[in-house]
Amino acid sequence: MLLELSEEHKEHLAFLPQVDSAVVAEFGRIAVEFLRRGTNPKIYEGAARKLNVSSDTVQHGVEGLTYLLTESSKLMISELDFQDSVFVLGFSEELNKLLLQLYLDNRKEIRTILSELAPSLPSYHNLEWRLDVQGGGQNLIPSKKKKSLYQVLCGLLFFVL
Repeated sequence: MLLELSEEHKEHLAFLPQVDSAVVAEFGRIAVEFLRRGTNPKIYEGAARKLNVSSDTVQHGVEGLTYLLTESSKLMISELDFQDSVFVLGFSEELNKLLLQLYLDNRKEIRTILSELAPSLPSYHNLEWRLDVQGGGQNLIPSKKKKSLYQVLCGLLFFVL
């Protein structure tokens, strides 16, 4: 299964080939930290100063990498499918290998983080109350019929006696 990226995500990831592989590895670390603790503008500003680019460019690069890693981890994409998904972006062979290594090193941790972040769906812990409510709802109509039947039967008994 190939991962399909939107044009916006491709634009965000287009920044990665312009920087050194050590910077991409650092972006990978920041992406995992982003999942753990949320966004930190100071990290983006510090990296932007070192790279002489805007903090938005760094933030978009990290967010694009975060999306790539989380979607790949969520879908449990195989190594070959990940390579094919990244190959479409037109990165160098070295950058493709680095991204694959980032994915392989972090996919279990990312899946763990995603499972912790997933909202818990409402579920019933005890269905007994539902049966009581349902039972009460079903007994309302028959109780009126029973009362009417009882009155009719009592009237017949009285009439027969």
